[in-house]
Amino acid sequence: MVLRVARHTDDLKKIEDFYINILGFELLGSFEKHNNYNGVFIGKSGLDWHFEFTQSETKANHTFDEDDVIVLYPKTIEEYNILLSRFYDNNIPETIALNPYWNENGHMFQDPDGYRIVISPLKSTKLN
Repeated sequence: MVLRVARHTDDLKKIEDFYINILGFELLGSFEKHNNYNGVFIGKSGLDWHFEFTQSETKANHTFDEDDVIVLYPKTIEEYNILLSRFYDNNIPETIALNPYWNENGHMFQDPDGYRIVISPLKSTKLN
C-alpha cells in the first residue's frame, strides 16, 4: 500500500520551500495545469508515502484544530538535532502543543499554512 497525504494551499512555493529546505524532504515530482491545478509531490525516494500539495484558483479552506498533528521521527539523534537547528536558524517559533505528550516528547512547529508538525526523538538512535 502507498500513502499519499494530499492538501491544498494558497502558496505552493512557500510550502515547497518549507517541506524541502526546512524538513529536508525531496521534490519527487510536479505537475502544472492538471484540471486547473498545479502541484508537487514531496517525500523521500524509496518510501511508500509522500505529500502532495496543490494550488488552484480556489482558495484553500483549512479546517483543523490543535490536536491535528503530523509527527516526524528522525532516524538518528544527529538527524533530529539538524532538523531542530533548521527551524531555529530560520526563526520558526516553537508552538505549545495542546496535548502535553508532545511537549514532553518533541518540539512542535507550524508550517506556512498553520498545520502543526512535531519533531520527536522517541524513535531516534544514537550514532556509533
